[in-house]
Amino acid sequence: MKIWTERPAKADVEAVVCRYFSLLRAGRIPKAEELVDHTSVRHVLRSLWAGSVEANADDDKNEDESESEASGSPAVDEWEQDLSWLRELDLADFHWGHEGTGFYVEITYRARIIEVSLSFWVKPTDAGWVLSGPATLW
Repeated sequence: MKIWTERPAKADVEAVVCRYFSLLRAGRIPKAEELVDHTSVRHVLRSLWAGSVEANADDDKNEDESESEASGSPAVDEWEQDLSWLRELDLADFHWGHEGTGFYVEITYRARIIEVSLSFWVKPTDAGWVLSGPATLW
């Protein structure tokens, strides 16, 4: 986990989040987990799936149910076996709170902002300052 001896600048924290997210997108989950004081990555991935691929599949199904079924889109339980869908996600804007220790970042799927954001916070520990999270916001 990344540890700063002094309270880190926002740019330094955002760089760690960008690295974390690039590792997630590459399917390198254990490496991503090493960067932050992490909550359940399974929960994070499930929320990202639900807010992106699954939500998009529901939209497609509503538009033309038979076409969506014929497309062979992955079943909901397949999101863990095939993480290729993560490559279609990206980070959008960072939104910092007034105290400068908590923030959330918007996520895009196929260049559209989704309903799920990831929140992080910078907190002091005995070893120094660490980045905690992410939590999922809907």
